[in-house]
Amino acid sequence: MMTPGPDHPITTAANPNRVRVKASDHVIADTADALTLREAGYGPVQYIPKDDIETGFLSQSAKVTQCPYKGAATHYSMLIGGELIENVAWSYDDPYPAVEDIRGRIAFYPDKVEVYEVSDADLKEHHHPG
Repeated sequence: MMTPGPDHPITTAANPNRVRVKASDHVIADTADALTLREAGYGPVQYIPKDDIETGFLSQSAKVTQCPYKGAATHYSMLIGGELIENVAWSYDDPYPAVEDIRGRIAFYPDKVEVYEVSDADLKEHHHPG
């Protein structure tokens, strides 16, 4: 197990925006409680509580990866609209103490589904009459 440090920083912070995940034109996740994890050299990743995801589309895949900083990751595939998207998401069910707050959350690969932020302004804009 390795601990994040100056040469490999990892930070997590509550995302002030709503985060949605869209696959095949279907929003399968919508949360106001996303956690943004930033890790050395990688783009930010949104970790979403399982309660805010339509997990019926997800099934655990055989793929398990090991991160020296975060622990073992379980991967999920998604069957939606008759299409199977393999290893579309992952979660750390028992993460290392340094990233304990991502426990029980699922992150999606942004190259496989659309992961986007929605600000309150966007929400109001879309709901005006007419």
